[in-house]
Amino acid sequence: MNPEHLKVLLNTVVVKMPIQKLASFGTTVVTYNMVTRPLSQVLDTDKRTEEAVLRRGKVKAERPKIVTPQFLSRTVGFGEDAQEFMRELIRRGQADDAGILYTYSNEPLEMEIISSRPEDVAERISNRIDRESQPLEAVILGVDELWDVSLMKFIFDLTNSSGPENAADFMRSGRMKIDNGVPMDARLRIEESLRQVQHGNLDPVVLHKELESWQLFDEYQDQFFRALKGRRLTRS
Repeated sequence: MNPEHLKVLLNTVVVKMPIQKLASFGTTVVTYNMVTRPLSQVLDTDKRTEEAVLRRGKVKAERPKIVTPQFLSRTVGFGEDAQEFMRELIRRGQADDAGILYTYSNEPLEMEIISSRPEDVAERISNRIDRESQPLEAVILGVDELWDVSLMKFIFDLTNSSGPENAADFMRSGRMKIDNGVPMDARLRIEESLRQVQHGNLDPVVLHKELESWQLFDEYQDQFFRALKGRRLTRS
Protein backbone atom coordinates (compact mmCIF):
# COMPACT_ATOMS: atom_id res chain seq x y z
CA MET A 1 0.00 0.00 0.00
CA ASN A 2 1.09 3.54 -0.74
CA PRO A 3 2.79 4.85 2.48
CA GLU A 4 0.77 8.07 2.34
CA HIS A 5 -2.48 6.16 2.02
CA LEU A 6 -1.49 3.92 4.92
CA LYS A 7 -0.77 7.00 7.03
CA VAL A 8 -4.18 8.44 6.17
CA LEU A 9 -5.97 5.20 7.04
CA LEU A 10 -4.17 4.99 10.37
CA ASN A 11 -5.11 8.59 11.19
CA THR A 12 -8.75 8.40 10.16
CA VAL A 13 -11.26 7.98 12.97
CA VAL A 14 -14.96 7.26 12.46
CA VAL A 15 -16.39 9.26 15.34
CA LYS A 16 -20.02 8.41 14.61
CA MET A 17 -21.00 5.37 12.56
CA PRO A 18 -24.58 5.32 11.20
CA ILE A 19 -26.91 3.41 13.50
CA GLN A 20 -28.71 1.88 10.53
CA LYS A 21 -26.88 -0.73 8.47
CA LEU A 22 -26.82 -0.87 4.68
CA ALA A 23 -30.10 -2.15 3.28
CA SER A 24 -29.99 -5.68 1.91
CA PHE A 25 -32.73 -5.22 -0.68
CA GLY A 26 -32.52 -1.55 -1.64
CA THR A 27 -30.28 1.48 -1.93
CA THR A 28 -28.94 3.34 1.12
CA VAL A 29 -27.96 7.00 1.24
CA VAL A 30 -25.64 8.03 4.08
CA THR A 31 -24.86 11.67 4.91
CA TYR A 32 -21.26 12.14 5.99
CA ASN A 33 -19.54 14.95 7.88
CA MET A 34 -15.81 14.82 7.12
CA VAL A 35 -13.86 16.98 9.59
CA THR A 36 -10.17 17.67 8.92
CA ARG A 37 -7.40 19.97 10.08
CA PRO A 38 -6.39 22.33 7.21
CA LEU A 39 -3.09 21.36 5.64
CA SER A 40 -1.91 24.96 6.00
CA GLN A 41 -2.37 24.68 9.76
CA VAL A 42 -0.58 21.35 9.91
CA LEU A 43 2.42 22.98 8.23
CA ASP A 44 2.20 26.22 10.28
CA THR A 45 2.53 24.99 13.86
CA ASP A 46 2.83 28.58 15.20
CA LYS A 47 -0.72 29.49 14.21
CA ARG A 48 -2.64 30.20 17.41
CA THR A 49 -6.26 29.96 16.24
CA GLU A 50 -7.22 26.42 15.37
CA GLU A 51 -9.45 25.74 12.39
CA ALA A 52 -11.37 22.82 11.01
CA VAL A 53 -12.54 22.02 7.50
CA LEU A 54 -16.02 20.51 7.37
CA ARG A 55 -17.03 18.69 4.21
CA ARG A 56 -20.57 17.40 3.94
CA GLY A 57 -21.79 14.98 1.32
CA LYS A 58 -23.78 11.86 0.59
CA VAL A 59 -22.57 8.35 -0.12
CA LYS A 60 -25.06 6.25 -2.05
CA ALA A 61 -24.78 2.49 -1.66
CA GLU A 62 -26.54 0.65 -4.46
CA ARG A 63 -28.50 -2.47 -3.63
CA PRO A 64 -25.92 -5.19 -2.81
CA LYS A 65 -25.57 -7.93 -5.42
CA ILE A 66 -24.76 -11.59 -5.01
CA VAL A 67 -21.95 -12.40 -7.42
CA THR A 68 -19.37 -15.11 -8.07
CA PRO A 69 -15.67 -14.93 -9.01
CA GLN A 70 -16.64 -16.22 -12.46
CA PHE A 71 -19.03 -13.29 -12.92
CA LEU A 72 -16.46 -10.75 -11.75
CA SER A 73 -13.83 -12.13 -14.11
CA ARG A 74 -16.17 -11.39 -17.02
CA THR A 75 -17.25 -7.90 -15.91
CA VAL A 76 -14.10 -6.32 -14.46
CA GLY A 77 -10.74 -5.95 -16.16
CA PHE A 78 -8.14 -7.95 -14.24
CA GLY A 79 -4.39 -8.18 -14.57
CA GLU A 80 -2.40 -11.39 -14.91
CA ASP A 81 -2.03 -11.91 -11.14
CA ALA A 82 -5.80 -11.70 -10.64
CA GLN A 83 -6.40 -14.03 -13.57
CA GLU A 84 -4.04 -16.57 -12.05
CA PHE A 85 -5.92 -16.27 -8.76
CA MET A 86 -9.15 -16.94 -10.69
CA ARG A 87 -7.63 -20.05 -12.23
CA GLU A 88 -6.66 -21.21 -8.75
CA LEU A 89 -10.24 -20.75 -7.56
CA ILE A 90 -11.44 -22.85 -10.49
CA ARG A 91 -8.98 -25.59 -9.59
CA ARG A 92 -10.30 -25.53 -6.02
CA GLY A 93 -13.91 -25.56 -7.18
CA GLN A 94 -14.60 -22.10 -5.72
CA ALA A 95 -15.24 -20.16 -8.92
CA ASP A 96 -19.00 -20.23 -8.30
CA ASP A 97 -18.91 -19.41 -4.58
CA ALA A 98 -21.34 -16.63 -3.76
CA GLY A 99 -20.18 -13.28 -2.40
CA ILE A 100 -21.69 -9.84 -1.88
CA LEU A 101 -20.72 -6.95 -4.18
CA TYR A 102 -21.20 -3.39 -2.88
CA THR A 103 -21.18 -0.40 -5.23
CA TYR A 104 -20.88 3.20 -4.01
CA SER A 105 -21.01 6.73 -5.38
CA ASN A 106 -20.04 9.97 -3.64
CA GLU A 107 -21.89 13.30 -3.92
CA PRO A 108 -20.00 16.16 -2.21
CA LEU A 109 -22.42 18.88 -1.07
CA GLU A 110 -20.66 21.70 0.76
CA MET A 111 -17.46 22.74 2.52
CA GLU A 112 -16.82 25.34 5.21
CA ILE A 113 -14.00 26.51 7.45
CA ILE A 114 -14.80 26.64 11.17
CA SER A 115 -12.73 28.40 13.84
CA SER A 116 -12.50 25.50 16.26
CA ARG A 117 -10.54 22.32 16.95
CA PRO A 118 -11.51 19.51 14.54
CA GLU A 119 -12.18 17.23 17.51
CA ASP A 120 -14.62 19.75 19.00
CA VAL A 121 -16.43 20.20 15.68
CA ALA A 122 -16.77 16.44 15.31
CA GLU A 123 -18.13 16.12 18.84
CA ARG A 124 -20.72 18.87 18.32
CA ILE A 125 -21.97 17.29 15.09
CA SER A 126 -22.08 13.88 16.74
CA ASN A 127 -24.18 15.28 19.60
CA ARG A 128 -26.53 16.94 17.12
CA ILE A 129 -27.01 13.63 15.29
CA ASP A 130 -27.92 11.98 18.59
CA ARG A 131 -30.41 14.71 19.47
CA GLU A 132 -32.07 14.53 16.06
CA SER A 133 -31.96 10.70 15.95
CA GLN A 134 -30.46 10.61 12.47
CA PRO A 135 -29.85 6.89 11.74
CA LEU A 136 -28.01 7.41 8.44
CA GLU A 137 -25.52 10.16 9.26
CA ALA A 138 -21.84 9.79 10.10
CA VAL A 139 -18.95 11.86 11.45
CA ILE A 140 -15.35 11.19 10.40
CA LEU A 141 -12.10 12.78 11.51
CA GLY A 142 -9.89 12.57 8.45
CA VAL A 143 -6.77 13.92 6.76
CA ASP A 144 -7.30 17.12 4.78
CA GLU A 145 -5.11 16.62 1.71
CA LEU A 146 -6.39 13.06 1.15
CA TRP A 147 -9.85 13.32 2.63
CA ASP A 148 -11.30 11.05 -0.07
CA VAL A 149 -9.03 8.26 1.19
CA SER A 150 -10.41 8.91 4.68
CA LEU A 151 -13.89 8.62 3.18
CA MET A 152 -12.95 5.27 1.65
CA LYS A 153 -11.83 4.09 5.08
CA PHE A 154 -15.29 4.99 6.41
CA ILE A 155 -16.97 3.14 3.52
CA PHE A 156 -14.80 0.10 4.21
CA ASP A 157 -15.81 0.10 7.88
CA LEU A 158 -19.49 0.59 6.99
CA THR A 159 -19.37 -2.33 4.57
CA ASN A 160 -17.70 -4.59 7.13
CA SER A 161 -20.27 -3.73 9.79
CA SER A 162 -23.21 -4.33 7.41
CA GLY A 163 -21.91 -7.45 5.68
CA PRO A 164 -22.92 -10.12 8.23
CA GLU A 165 -26.48 -8.76 8.51
CA ASN A 166 -26.83 -8.49 4.73
CA ALA A 167 -25.49 -12.03 4.26
CA ALA A 168 -27.97 -13.38 6.83
CA ASP A 169 -30.84 -11.64 5.00
CA PHE A 170 -29.73 -13.12 1.69
CA MET A 171 -29.37 -16.58 3.20
CA ARG A 172 -32.87 -16.48 4.72
CA SER A 173 -34.36 -15.31 1.43
CA GLY A 174 -32.64 -18.07 -0.53
CA ARG A 175 -30.90 -15.55 -2.80
CA MET A 176 -27.43 -17.00 -2.16
CA LYS A 177 -28.37 -20.43 -3.52
CA ILE A 178 -26.38 -21.30 -6.65
CA ASP A 179 -28.12 -22.77 -9.71
CA ASN A 180 -25.70 -23.83 -12.46
CA GLY A 181 -23.15 -21.26 -11.36
CA VAL A 182 -25.71 -18.45 -11.03
CA PRO A 183 -26.98 -17.15 -7.67
CA MET A 184 -30.76 -17.01 -7.23
CA ASP A 185 -30.33 -13.29 -6.51
CA ALA A 186 -29.06 -12.75 -10.07
CA ARG A 187 -31.99 -14.62 -11.60
CA LEU A 188 -34.49 -12.58 -9.57
CA ARG A 189 -32.74 -9.35 -10.65
CA ILE A 190 -32.90 -10.47 -14.28
CA GLU A 191 -36.62 -11.22 -14.03
CA GLU A 192 -37.24 -7.79 -12.52
CA SER A 193 -35.10 -6.18 -15.23
CA LEU A 194 -37.17 -7.93 -17.91
CA ARG A 195 -40.29 -6.34 -16.46
CA GLN A 196 -38.60 -2.94 -16.27
CA VAL A 197 -37.48 -3.18 -19.91
CA GLN A 198 -40.99 -4.10 -21.01
CA HIS A 199 -42.43 -1.11 -19.14
CA GLY A 200 -39.85 1.22 -20.65
CA ASN A 201 -38.09 1.90 -17.33
CA LEU A 202 -34.75 0.24 -18.13
CA ASP A 203 -32.41 0.48 -21.09
CA PRO A 204 -32.34 -2.97 -22.81
CA VAL A 205 -28.57 -2.58 -23.22
CA VAL A 206 -28.18 -2.77 -19.43
CA LEU A 207 -30.13 -6.02 -19.26
CA HIS A 208 -28.28 -7.47 -22.26
CA LYS A 209 -24.95 -6.75 -20.58
CA GLU A 210 -26.12 -8.45 -17.39
CA LEU A 211 -27.24 -11.54 -19.29
CA GLU A 212 -23.96 -11.74 -21.20
CA SER A 213 -21.96 -11.32 -17.98
CA TRP A 214 -23.73 -14.32 -16.50
CA GLN A 215 -23.60 -16.14 -19.88
CA LEU A 216 -27.39 -16.47 -19.73
CA PHE A 217 -28.48 -14.72 -22.91
CA ASP A 218 -29.31 -17.96 -24.73
CA GLU A 219 -31.47 -19.06 -21.81
CA TYR A 220 -33.37 -15.76 -21.57
CA GLN A 221 -33.33 -14.60 -25.19
CA ASP A 222 -37.01 -15.39 -25.84
CA GLN A 223 -38.06 -13.42 -22.76
CA PHE A 224 -35.64 -10.64 -23.71
CA PHE A 225 -37.14 -10.19 -27.17
CA ARG A 226 -40.69 -10.40 -25.79
CA ALA A 227 -39.78 -7.60 -23.38
CA LEU A 228 -38.43 -5.54 -26.29
CA LYS A 229 -41.62 -6.15 -28.28
CA GLY A 230 -43.74 -5.15 -25.29
CA ARG A 231 -41.62 -2.03 -24.89
CA ARG A 232 -42.30 -0.99 -28.49
CA LEU A 233 -46.03 -1.66 -28.12
CA THR A 234 -46.14 0.42 -24.94
CA ARG A 235 -44.41 3.35 -26.65
CA SER A 236 -46.71 3.20 -29.70
